[in-house]
Amino acid sequence: MSGPSSDTDQSEARPAPAKALWGVGRGIGDIWQGLGTNGAASGTSGARLRAFLYGWAAMALIVGSVNVINVVTILHEQPQDGVAGPIVWEGSSWLTFVLFDWIAWLALTLVPPLGRPRWRVPLVHGAAAVAFSFCHVAGFLMVRKAVYWANGETYSFGAFGPHFLYELTKDVLGYALTVAAFVLARFVVEKSGAPTVAVPDNATYTIRDGNRILRVPMADILAVSSAGNYVEFALRDGRKPLMRSPLSALEAELAPHGFVRTHRSWLVNAMQMTALTPEGSGDYTVELGTLSVPLSRRFPEALAKLRAG
Repeated sequence: MSGPSSDTDQSEARPAPAKALWGVGRGIGDIWQGLGTNGAASGTSGARLRAFLYGWAAMALIVGSVNVINVVTILHEQPQDGVAGPIVWEGSSWLTFVLFDWIAWLALTLVPPLGRPRWRVPLVHGAAAVAFSFCHVAGFLMVRKAVYWANGETYSFGAFGPHFLYELTKDVLGYALTVAAFVLARFVVEKSGAPTVAVPDNATYTIRDGNRILRVPMADILAVSSAGNYVEFALRDGRKPLMRSPLSALEAELAPHGFVRTHRSWLVNAMQMTALTPEGSGDYTVELGTLSVPLSRRFPEALAKLRAG
């Protein structure tokens, strides 16, 4: 079996620095960077799902609390309306609000507020806020009309236009809070997911290059690239041995040793990076001495880790 080994039997396990995950200490901009700068979803699908669910649950609780307060207020100020009416009104508003939270998540994934180009931010999020409000209002109207119809009554909302504009002013705030909740949830997920990195003394990696077996110090592996059914190691001394293995398997093995996925075809040794150069449109070039490796905008977490050092 190929894989990492050590000349000692014991290794020191240290938690990875929190700043390497989101660039903590670099300002709020790096939190947005963690969501991606080009519209690509960042992180693994599991992390994205947890972030979405945490943000969604937070907003469901917050909005639900506001709706409960509204019901209590209506019952106190307008007792003649009874209990059922306020519950249907506020309950339908809560239901459709949380049902369409995904609109804010989608817009945030496509265009982070600090993403580039800047002109896309107000355009996309403005349109998303209007779409969110329209779905919210149209949704709770349908629910209310259905409930009233089921009870042999008729629900009247009045002229849609003026009421929609009134609801829109409130929904814009709700949209902004939803975006903030998703960003905070993403930050929490990434921070709590900081791995425990085993850093053994004199760590080496065993490469099976055909019939040869090479035992190479981890620090001498600059990068690993996909080459069909093989992977190619770029070593400090210029050698490029091949080993039959999928890149995904190497990613899992080498991640605890500081290697990050910067491209669908590349892993780099973050500790050996000598320069990071932007190429436009969110892409970068990672320089490891004389070796240049692409960093795709589709891997924003790798960028955050490399920038954090």
